[in-house]
Amino acid sequence: MQGKTWAGAVLASWLVVLSMAVPAMAECRPDQVQLRGDFGTAAFSVEIADDDAERAQGLMHRESMGRFAGMLFVFERPQRAVFWMENTLIPLDMLFIDDQGVVQHVHENAVPMDRTPIDGGMGIQYVLEINGGMASRLGIEEGAELRHPAIAAGAGEGAAWPCGE
Repeated sequence: MQGKTWAGAVLASWLVVLSMAVPAMAECRPDQVQLRGDFGTAAFSVEIADDDAERAQGLMHRESMGRFAGMLFVFERPQRAVFWMENTLIPLDMLFIDDQGVVQHVHENAVPMDRTPIDGGMGIQYVLEINGGMASRLGIEEGAELRHPAIAAGAGEGAAWPCGE
């Protein structure tokens, strides 16, 4: 009988841990983005680049970045988004995202210091830069959905993955 009591206590404590984790993942915060897709879910701590000066600087001159860190570029409206890696010292994956938060294109392992234009296509309002190779390791592909308060505020027809869901 003691084995059943112990197993019940372990199960109950795991349920408490899981119930605490769900609200934390559901919370939208300005310093974090969340992605979901066939791969599951992932969260990244982000810096926001939402004006011309911040977008021009981006991640240039950085020698490293935390494993689950990145930068979210926020544009005023959907547009053609073209990036390059001038003065960027670390390889990056770039996720080009539409106004509803849906990943439209993934460019993997952009080459440091390369001035070759990386064209994310038309209709892009957000670009998430993460460490090179991370999209492949996690299985992030086109069609994945990104959640962040900026998308909730700027989504034309509504966010694909709204905050609070």
